[in-house]
Amino acid sequence: MSLSIAIVGLPNVGKSTLFNALTGSNILAANYPFATIEPNTGIVPLPDERLAKLGELYHTDKIVPATVTFVDIAGLVAGASEGEGLGNQFLAHIRTTDAIVQVVRAFDDPNVTHVDTAHDPAKDIGVINTELILADLQTINNRLPKFAKEARANPKLKPVLDVYEQVHTILDKGEPLWNYPDIGRELIADLQLLTMKPVIYLFNLDEDGLADTARQEKLRGLVAPARALFICAKLESELKDLDAGDAAELLESYGQRESGLLQLIHSAYDTLGLQSYLTAGEKEVRAWTIPQGATAPQAAGVIHGDFERGFIAAEIVSYQDLMTAGSLAGARSAGQIRTEGKTYVMQAEDVVEFRFNVSK
Repeated sequence: MSLSIAIVGLPNVGKSTLFNALTGSNILAANYPFATIEPNTGIVPLPDERLAKLGELYHTDKIVPATVTFVDIAGLVAGASEGEGLGNQFLAHIRTTDAIVQVVRAFDDPNVTHVDTAHDPAKDIGVINTELILADLQTINNRLPKFAKEARANPKLKPVLDVYEQVHTILDKGEPLWNYPDIGRELIADLQLLTMKPVIYLFNLDEDGLADTARQEKLRGLVAPARALFICAKLESELKDLDAGDAAELLESYGQRESGLLQLIHSAYDTLGLQSYLTAGEKEVRAWTIPQGATAPQAAGVIHGDFERGFIAAEIVSYQDLMTAGSLAGARSAGQIRTEGKTYVMQAEDVVEFRFNVSK
């Protein structure tokens, strides 16, 4: 599985600048609304220093990291759910992604225009959330009458109808569904409701704002309990053109330990409950993304469905134990390789070889 993230926000909040910085792309980042029309997509390898070290251990140059797909959605405006600013088209691009990153302008710059005469982070957040809520409400209103009729004819559909009605009530109050994680989302997953996706708020600050913890706490309070990140898109643009050493030095000068890319990926993985495990050999070293709590057969299925269907066992060694031993043979001699069965829950440090058998 591959993680996909929609980058949304009002026009001119720094979305395209951030997208370019995250993906190393060079799309138009202009000082006017709707510079982006079609969504821009960038696939980014997940930084993982373990892969290069395993590549050296196994003498292979083929290293395949896990990836994250970023989708830069055109700027949304008030009325997007009714088609304003091509809003219906833009909203549709969000439906196929796993999570939403809402970019919020939190910097002052008279040279960068805003859709209002003055920007207000709280108001901007409200505009975007309202449009997402209205789009979901429209979806529910279109489907609920027909489904209610089906449920009257088939009592087994009553639990699904209950979720439909609960969701309608929440949306009708003007609240996003991400505030209600315990509703039966799996029963209506086919609707691809926008506010049912996990959301991360990314506040785009200026350089001084990165050190302004009081302002950051105030901004965090606007979106609690959702996750909030604080990034300077302008700084991220500078980082993408530097080598690793210079980038780390520049980050440190602003009191930052990680780039915006790493912060965002880590937050997205945590929000979605994901992790990666590793496979290694002479042919390739690779990271695979799975849900936290996935069993060994489920993890095998990410590689190929036959691996899960014919699962026999998983031969597992901890990455740290393998590196300390210096080789798979050394880890085996030290008794650090274990065989796990179908109920084993995968861990992020696992280096795995699956054994399976599929009868023709």
